[in-house]
Amino acid sequence: MDEKYFAKKVEAKWQKKWAESGAFAVTDDTSRPKFYQLEMLPYPSGNLHMGHVRNYSVGDALAWFKRLKGFNVLHPIGWDSFGQPAEDAAVKRGVNPRDWTEDNIVAMRGQLKRLGLSYDWTREIAAHRPEYYKWDQWFFLKMFERGLAYKKKTQVNWCENDQATLSNEQASGGLCWRCGNPVTKKELEQWFLKTTAYADQLLDDLKIIESGWPVHVIKRQRDWIGRSEGALLDFKIVGSDQSVRIFTTRIDTIYGASSIVLAPEHPIVLANRRKFAPEVVEKIDHIIVEKAKPVEHDAEIEKDGVDTGLRATNPFSGEDLPVWVGNYVMMDYGTGAVMSVPAHDERDFEFAKRFGLPVRQVISEPHMVHEHNSVHALALEAPLTEYGVLVHSDVWSGKASEDAKREMTAFAQKQGFGEAATTYRLRDWGISRQRFWGSPIPIVYCDGCGTVPVPIDKLPVELPENAPITGTGESPLAKVEEFVQTTCPQCSAPASRETDTMDTFVDSSWYFFRYLDPKNSEEAFGPEKAAYWTPVDQYIGGDDHAVMHLIYARFWTKVMRDLGLVAFGEPFDRLLTQGMVVGETFYDDSTGKRKYFPPNQVEVERDAKGRIISAKGVDGSDLKFAIERMSKSKGNGVDPDEMVDIYGADASRMFVLFAAPVDNELVWQEAGIEGAVRFLQRVWRLVYKWREVLVPILSQERKDPATSIAGSAAAKKLLQKTHQTIKRVDEALTTLQFNTPIAALMEFTNAIYESQLEPASSNDAEKAAMSEAISCLVRMLTPFAPHTAEELYSFITGSDSGMIADGARFPEFNSDLAAADEIEIAVQVNGKLRSRVFAAPSASNEEIERLALADMKISENIAGKHILKVIVVPGRLVNVVVRG
Repeated sequence: MDEKYFAKKVEAKWQKKWAESGAFAVTDDTSRPKFYQLEMLPYPSGNLHMGHVRNYSVGDALAWFKRLKGFNVLHPIGWDSFGQPAEDAAVKRGVNPRDWTEDNIVAMRGQLKRLGLSYDWTREIAAHRPEYYKWDQWFFLKMFERGLAYKKKTQVNWCENDQATLSNEQASGGLCWRCGNPVTKKELEQWFLKTTAYADQLLDDLKIIESGWPVHVIKRQRDWIGRSEGALLDFKIVGSDQSVRIFTTRIDTIYGASSIVLAPEHPIVLANRRKFAPEVVEKIDHIIVEKAKPVEHDAEIEKDGVDTGLRATNPFSGEDLPVWVGNYVMMDYGTGAVMSVPAHDERDFEFAKRFGLPVRQVISEPHMVHEHNSVHALALEAPLTEYGVLVHSDVWSGKASEDAKREMTAFAQKQGFGEAATTYRLRDWGISRQRFWGSPIPIVYCDGCGTVPVPIDKLPVELPENAPITGTGESPLAKVEEFVQTTCPQCSAPASRETDTMDTFVDSSWYFFRYLDPKNSEEAFGPEKAAYWTPVDQYIGGDDHAVMHLIYARFWTKVMRDLGLVAFGEPFDRLLTQGMVVGETFYDDSTGKRKYFPPNQVEVERDAKGRIISAKGVDGSDLKFAIERMSKSKGNGVDPDEMVDIYGADASRMFVLFAAPVDNELVWQEAGIEGAVRFLQRVWRLVYKWREVLVPILSQERKDPATSIAGSAAAKKLLQKTHQTIKRVDEALTTLQFNTPIAALMEFTNAIYESQLEPASSNDAEKAAMSEAISCLVRMLTPFAPHTAEELYSFITGSDSGMIADGARFPEFNSDLAAADEIEIAVQVNGKLRSRVFAAPSASNEEIERLALADMKISENIAGKHILKVIVVPGRLVNVVVRG
């Protein structure tokens, strides 16, 4: 064992040993409990960033912990390797997307291995390889057979910048999810997957996983699926045979409707466009343009609109209402039309206030019914959105909202102008992409036979080696004649292939099943393997995928269940969303445009807690500063390779785990990683100092530590701290805390040093206690710094084969040794804290009461007073109630 800690030497040694021994390759073993640990697979862009390092360090720590707890751990990795950036590279660099992708995989695989992540590399997959996307196509054909895959001409979300279609999720907020540019609408023939067929299941089954998923992710999924129970109602357009169908969840407010508001793309608007005044048409076009402009996330958009001049009849009151176009009504949500009830809806209230539309109160709080039933509320300061009692609503006045909703819906259905309905915000998933670098859609078009699926035994439909990629216009595949021209599988006549490729979210919707059986050429995976390994026990990734990826993966799993491939419908038992890694940025915006300065060109003044007080450039100029997501362009990016070169993989990983709770943002500060290095050096020196004592003791048959501490207070104290730390670290990792167990190990290391025990002067009990402490420390260190732990463990056990081969286990705490000698108990007099006493954890209530009453401060406080009662809360407090 070297006297000094050389991170590079140790890490290179153990990475080589792990690779040569296949340390992390696992097989199905039904005799052992399994644990499937999964992090979201990366896109092979060519470089890892610190967000990757954090994500994968968290997952690796948990994988190590579960191995040490005796689980058969599956911890795989692969590549989400289809996608637009490869085509961008083809345009910008003149390279083949396939070559660019493979080169990036080589580079990033090397980075992951340098971090020493414990992946089973024998299961590595890549979405762009035919042996993988063959099964994308197989699943597509199975969905086609079941009517879950279909093609229709529709208005799609279109990104002009990327020249690509987008799903609703990818165009959320009117912006392209990838490039951030405005999304417009375009008529195209597109393939869809019928996610709406599973809308109820996707919503209802959230109750199965909500205990293991973050609350905010569950909420976003519920909101996105957006199930609403209500009624569909027809408002007849005056003077025509047209009707506007609206969906409302609040039919009880219909007598308060003051207008109908349509989306600018609504069919009624398009059908009557020629009848509108020129200024109305101009305003509608303006609204369309403004809606397409990018806006800040969650920014409030001022309500805007125009009266079209059309009128629609309220089917309940018979009143003719003005028909407006409004910028807050979306064509792809509900029916693209709303009845505006300003008194009882916040958006409608804002709209009415701006344009002077009537505000009619038709719902009242029960205790205000008399007042509201006699006076219209024309001057409400805010809408009343809660349920209540109907007023000014004809025969329904005086009825509770819930009762009125049922009766009014039944009345509308009986009269033929409405019906009960359930609507969803969720829309079918448009998977067609006008791209080369994606999985080809296995469909052939024949003049005689129509749309024909490629036979399953002819899969995969492979991408050609090359295609003319320009980044604009139709799919590059359409320009590859030898790909397009084929024969019909049914009649053998000349036919043409589909030239759209699949959305890359198809690849990531089921990849975690392919890890189970990656070499299988006959099936996507063996069902018996799925029965053992899945569902995934722990999934880790950013919450930016809370809607798209996770909804699609849940949908796909339910389809696989219905195909008989798995016995469950939810793919991930537990989900952890780690926070972003952010960094300090320094900039000057005095010219109106930000100019960023790298940290080495900035003089920073900080307070005692390390927070920035001021920043100056090298020329003395004042700079502004902020904490922002890491980016090379902002000068706050950190290269993981550079950190590993300077500090080592273990210190880099330990820092990202220790610096902040895993679900919080992590502010990168290099001083923190230096602290991790110093801690590892302290542990190393500790083992080196005790090296001659540890090996002979730990190589002997292990004894119960409780039998080896008789007569030694130092040994007892050290063992007590050891087992208290085991308990803390075990509980923290079990509950997915990663910073607190590292803090506990640092505290434990300090306690070992503070024991002031020395190898030469310690007795046998103290040596045994120290050996126990160091052995436990090293094993508990493994999830956070595995290379260092492996090296130290191999030395102290006298074995160079490592933890995995030796079957090392996470230490088990002894509850008797972990128990505190004394506990602190607060003592109150009449509910006010007056003192504290100390008692044994096993002390009875009577003993605790005697200690409290005998305390000098308490005696002074109750002197001359009558004790009414003494309340003892075991282990926590005593309250002495007195009078006089």
